[in-house]
Amino acid sequence: MRIGVLTGGGDCPGLNAVIRAVVRKGVGVYGHEFVGFRDGWRGPLEGETMPLDIQAVRGILPRGGTILGSSRTNPMKIEGGVEKIKDNLATAGVDALIAIGGEDTLGVAKQLFDRGVSVVGVPKTIDNDLNATDYTFGFDTAVNIAMEAIDRLHTTAESHHRALICEVMGRHAGWIALHAGMAAGANVILIPEKPFDIDRVCAYVESRFKTRYAPIIVVAEGAHPVEGQMALQDGELDAFGHVKLGGIGEILAKEIEKRTGKEARTTVLGHIQRGGTPTAFDRVLATRFGLRAIDAAHEGEFGTMVALQGTEIVTVGLDEATKELKTVPVSRYAEAEVFFG
Repeated sequence: MRIGVLTGGGDCPGLNAVIRAVVRKGVGVYGHEFVGFRDGWRGPLEGETMPLDIQAVRGILPRGGTILGSSRTNPMKIEGGVEKIKDNLATAGVDALIAIGGEDTLGVAKQLFDRGVSVVGVPKTIDNDLNATDYTFGFDTAVNIAMEAIDRLHTTAESHHRALICEVMGRHAGWIALHAGMAAGANVILIPEKPFDIDRVCAYVESRFKTRYAPIIVVAEGAHPVEGQMALQDGELDAFGHVKLGGIGEILAKEIEKRTGKEARTTVLGHIQRGGTPTAFDRVLATRFGLRAIDAAHEGEFGTMVALQGTEIVTVGLDEATKELKTVPVSRYAEAEVFFG
C-alpha cells in the first residue's frame, strides 16, 4: 500500500516524532511505501509532494516543527477542492492518507472520508482541545514553556513592583493558561470558558500589592471580559473562519493601570509556545500515536482518529473527535475560583 502523510494547521512539537513512527513501522513491519504531502492540505490539493522513506525520517525525533511543512489551507473553501485532491491522490498512486492535525485539519479529513477518501487522523494541538482524547501531543511542551516563562516573570515583577501579564495561546479553550498558571503560581488566570470581571481582576491586583508581592496574571488569547465592560478589537478571519487573535494582554494592562494606578506590563509568548524540541512526554505520546495510526491504516480502520484514553491508545471515529471542542470544565475547578477572575 502507498500511504500519504500530511501535517496541517499550526506547527507543534512532536509532529516529526509521529511522522518518524509512521514511516519506520510502516516500512519496516508492513512493507508499505510513503509519500509526504507538503504544507498541510495544500499538498494534496496542488500535488506538492516529497519523498518519505527511512532516510528522510532519520534524526527527526527531537526536532520541533514538521519536515513536511504546514498551512491553514481549507480545500472545502476552494471550488472543486475535493475532486482535485482525489485526482492528485490517484496520480500519486496513494491508497490512503494519514492526516496529522487539530480540529480544522481533522474536520477536513472527516469530510473527505465522507466523500470516499481513506483517511486516518492523528490528534495534534498545543491547545489540548480535541474531543475523545485525554491529551494531544504538543500540549505538555507548550505548558512547560509557558510555566518557565511565568517563573521568570515572578522575580522581575517583584523587583520593579509591577503587575505582569503573560498572554498564552488558547482560542476557545484555556488548558494552557490553566495548567501553566497553576503550575507557576499565577495569581489570576483568565480563560475563554468564563468571561472575566475586570473589577475583580483589579481587586486581586491591589490585594496582591498589599502583601508586598507583585501580581502575575495569565490570560489566554481568547479570554474576554463580561459583556459591556471593555472594548475589544475585531480581527480578520483565517481560511477556517477563525478570528486571528492576540492583544488581550495589552488591553488588560492598560485597563489595570487606568483603574488601579499600578504599572502593568505584558509578555506575549505567541509562537514561542509552538517552537523548539518536544518534551519527553510529547515524544513518547507522538510516537505511540504514530505507531497506532499506521496499524489503523494497515488494517483498514479508515474514518478514525487515534486517541489516548487513560493509558491506552485507541481509535475513535473522526465524527466523534471533531463534533465539539474539549474545553475547560470550569465547575470542576470551583475550589480555585480566584484563578478565574
